[in-house]
Amino acid sequence: MKFPIPFFLLTALLLGAELSPAQAQRAGKAAKAATADAREAVLGSRNQPMFGGLSAVQAEQALGPATVAGLAGSFPSRAEASQFFSRKGYEYLLENQRDTAAYRFNLAWVLDPNNANAYHGLGVLASSNPTPEQSIELLEKGLALAPTNSQLLSDLGTSYLIRYEQNKKKKDLKTGTELLQKATTQDSTNANAWQQLARAYYYQEQYAQAWEAVHKGQATSIAAVDFGLIADLLAHMPDPKGTYK
Repeated sequence: MKFPIPFFLLTALLLGAELSPAQAQRAGKAAKAATADAREAVLGSRNQPMFGGLSAVQAEQALGPATVAGLAGSFPSRAEASQFFSRKGYEYLLENQRDTAAYRFNLAWVLDPNNANAYHGLGVLASSNPTPEQSIELLEKGLALAPTNSQLLSDLGTSYLIRYEQNKKKKDLKTGTELLQKATTQDSTNANAWQQLARAYYYQEQYAQAWEAVHKGQATSIAAVDFGLIADLLAHMPDPKGTYK
């Protein structure tokens, strides 16, 4: 998104210029109008990841430094305020209030662009898009900040599998498999990671490994079992443990 006028640059130029009182008055009104336009543009994109693709500095200027300072005012630091808003984002996400969740994650990102949870939450929201490109981009940003986070690894690996399903590029399947393997290594109780890893093995016709992954995930959470995958696996190989028939 592009602001109609880069108002923060305009303001700096106005401060350094020698203007007549009338010119200064007109310039002041123009600066205020530009600021209002920018703020309106940001709020209009409040539900889009990173306010529609702004930098954190641009978003903070558009929201207004005083507004951002107010958001952080009740916390010892901006980083702690950011963690609070990202937690609220997950709460709203669980309640399926996606727009509200997106705005909370955006605020968390503005307060601290190094908050991996903000990118994670926005990436999860973007996973509902028809294609997974934006989700992958956001989750990769989060993973760069938290490279051992099992849930991030799992969600990113799943996004690569989704892209493989769409384009059948083996590179995406390989990347997705590796990420999911790392996710289960970091947390052996990550049931969703095991189920997605089972699907990755299934795509590679490694049916015995797929069954093993299914059972490891089931041991942690039966709710995570993908019964569609179970049916696909049974068509190629019986369950070695005889649990599913």
